[in-house]
Amino acid sequence: QVQLVESGGGLVQAGGSLRLSCAASGRTFSIYTMGWFRQAPGKEREFVATIASSGGMTYYADSVEGRFTISRDNAKNTLYLQMNSLKPEDTAVYYCAATKYIGQPITVREYDSWGQGTQVTVSS
Repeated sequence: QVQLVESGGGLVQAGGSLRLSCAASGRTFSIYTMGWFRQAPGKEREFVATIASSGGMTYYADSVEGRFTISRDNAKNTLYLQMNSLKPEDTAVYYCAATKYIGQPITVREYDSWGQGTQVTVSS
């Protein structure tokens, strides 16, 4: 498994932007499909975005399509999530996750390595 550490969360006003990072340990980061999920208080963890191991394919939840961008730098073992036009409903703990599944894994059970999460709070 790969170890993951998220950073970049914080408090931002509605309409603002944040960039989350996820640093991965080990030398095999480039073989993993990566994803971002989020979990708001009292709600289940939900899919946000996923990116193929090469970075050539991305897929987003409808709720963030056009506002968020997932990317990765395999040379730096780092995954990113650029979040623009943030809304109060984007408030959640954001998690990065890794899987060896190929395709568009969008469920929690398809991922087997998780970070500890970073809090994003969007004020109205």
